[in-house]
Amino acid sequence: MSYRFLIAVCLLIISSRATTSAQAQSNLQTELTQWQQQDLMQHSTVGFYAIDAETGKVLAQSNPQLSITPASTQKLITTSTALELLGAGYRFKTTLTYSGKLENDTLFGDIVLIAGGDPALGSKYFKDYTPYQNFVAKWAEAISNLNIKAVTGNIFIDLSTYDDQSIPNTWIWEDMGNYYGAGVFALSAYDNTYEIHFSSPARANEQTKIEYTSPVLPKVDFDNQVISSDDNWDNAYVFGSPLDSRRVLRGSIPKNRRDFKVKASIPNPPMLVGEQLMLELALSEIQFNGRILTGTYDFKVKPDTISTIESPRLAKIIDVTNHESVNLFAEHCLKQIAYETTGKGTTKAGLEAISEFWESKGMDTKSLFLEDGSGLSRFNALTPQQMVFVLNYMKHSSINSEAFYNSLPTPPNGTLWYLNEANFPQNSLYVKSGSMTRVRSFAGQLTTKEGKNILFCIILNNFDCSQMQAVKAIEKLLVKMRAWNY
Repeated sequence: MSYRFLIAVCLLIISSRATTSAQAQSNLQTELTQWQQQDLMQHSTVGFYAIDAETGKVLAQSNPQLSITPASTQKLITTSTALELLGAGYRFKTTLTYSGKLENDTLFGDIVLIAGGDPALGSKYFKDYTPYQNFVAKWAEAISNLNIKAVTGNIFIDLSTYDDQSIPNTWIWEDMGNYYGAGVFALSAYDNTYEIHFSSPARANEQTKIEYTSPVLPKVDFDNQVISSDDNWDNAYVFGSPLDSRRVLRGSIPKNRRDFKVKASIPNPPMLVGEQLMLELALSEIQFNGRILTGTYDFKVKPDTISTIESPRLAKIIDVTNHESVNLFAEHCLKQIAYETTGKGTTKAGLEAISEFWESKGMDTKSLFLEDGSGLSRFNALTPQQMVFVLNYMKHSSINSEAFYNSLPTPPNGTLWYLNEANFPQNSLYVKSGSMTRVRSFAGQLTTKEGKNILFCIILNNFDCSQMQAVKAIEKLLVKMRAWNY
């Protein structure tokens, strides 16, 4: 066999492989183009970008550098940055102290609660975490264990870790009174959420009644305009600013209900915790006639620590943040990034720190417009290529790759309850979803039937079909992606 013949055969094989690779690239792009030509996509903005997780090779794209609203997939940028800058083992701290003199059984001074930005204190997502259980009662018990029978001063909640703006500038009025629009405080508790328990009459279009709230909010004034309805779902909204004690309730709930629950955001969570502590002091027979104050405490000397509550590891909090898409936790991560990098927890400083971090890693951040940490603001905009940049960076992170990708839900868990598990067996899809009116997005990792990993981001804006139709269309595309052999 001549050398010329061998060379010719080798060239033929190389040419064949190159042709196959090019055809695969073409087929992926062709399928994406055909998918976009559906009627329901005709008036929408579609952004798509997909790469091979191992090689970084671009597999398919559509408007990859177009900045569009990402909704909750933006949490991936916030949580990945928090992992990288704070560390998976980072813990928030809430410290109970006293300032003044302790003589005999009397504290001549103040009880000072130093808030450290813990987003999960008393959270339903961590109800089995021992340090959080009955934490206010435990504080009263710890005070009692010092043989304190009377406090002459006040209960002061030091909130200086964060600024006093609990709601980002660009959140809308309809969101901020409801549970998913809860404000962020240096002392947050119970997910900053309460339940309103309604009863409704047997007929539609009649006035409902508020039976009680959980937890009890003694200083909140409710203007209930919610009516009964033939519709069998929650269509009630709560309106009110973060520190306002008045709440206006509008919309409807199903008729003929004895106990129908609507979730809303707690106005002024630090004050609620202070009131609960005052009650627990009374139950512990500790005399207290002072006030509950919030702000920045003027420590003349170093305070004496009574007890400290440490949060679960940041990785656990981020698990919940991405798996359940908790806006509050994401906003806390953002402000804590700012606090640890600048000394003051502000939304603005947190956003600047995130942009600077990703720019330092090589991302083109010119078209990265961030207004919050959770994606709730409609003023947020980023490109699919930027999102995949984050996914790719975290895929190859030597420290936090596992913690990050394990925080993404798989169908039908978490926020992916509506996806068919049979389409994505054996955890072949790890993805963060995003949803708001006329926005649907998905970003994460998909494993093909051939065992190859694809990192992708797809964002739809301003589609004129229903949310579920948009979701099913995306699911069909993901199913096709699983079958891709490239």
